[in-house]
Amino acid sequence: MAESASIPVLHSYWRSSAAYRVRIALALKGQPYRSVTWQMAQGEHLQPAYRRLAPFGLAPFGLVPMLDIDGLRLQQSLAIIEYLEERNPEPALLPPGRAARARARALAQLIACEVHPLNNLRALKRLRTQFGADDEQVGEWYRHWCHEAFSAFEAALGDDDGSPYALGDAPGIVECFLMPQVYNARRYGADLAPYGRIDAIARACAALPAFQAASPEHQPDAPQPAPAANPA
Repeated sequence: MAESASIPVLHSYWRSSAAYRVRIALALKGQPYRSVTWQMAQGEHLQPAYRRLAPFGLAPFGLVPMLDIDGLRLQQSLAIIEYLEERNPEPALLPPGRAARARARALAQLIACEVHPLNNLRALKRLRTQFGADDEQVGEWYRHWCHEAFSAFEAALGDDDGSPYALGDAPGIVECFLMPQVYNARRYGADLAPYGRIDAIARACAALPAFQAASPEHQPDAPQPAPAANPA
């Protein structure tokens, strides 16, 4: 049960990996929320209208997502997800036991800290504008760091124990971070065949309504397909 009757507001962008993580967590928690979208591709998140909302001196970064909840404005996806976990412990996103929770956080941060900063919108834009990288070169950069991260992630998962998810029989914080990276890897044409555990986890998650609702193509600001032409 939520602590406040007000509906949280998620400031988001349909293709933001960090916002995608938070959408998954909200959906897994069964927490209703309202979306306010900012078109990062057009730089809306860098404008004063958004920056003046930011807490904790983070306004210069124009960070998405931001969750307005319980009178707070929270940024950074890991901090938001940890807040949701403490606020509503069930269903749990972290496993029981300190050692298992540390492992879950380590796997999540492998994505958040080791690959996402190299492949986010700011980094890719810098490759194009500062170094003149073309689409092929940007794609190669993206795939390289995806493979670096997925190789480490797959090894960290260890042998297949028959569980459908990373750390047991239910998805949690690890899947919140993994699924957006899988989405982006596929978008940039990365070959996921070498990563059997990751692929199996992704397929299990894709079948769940929470992950379907959180997916980029189902967000209110996602481009809508053009209507089919009437047959002649």
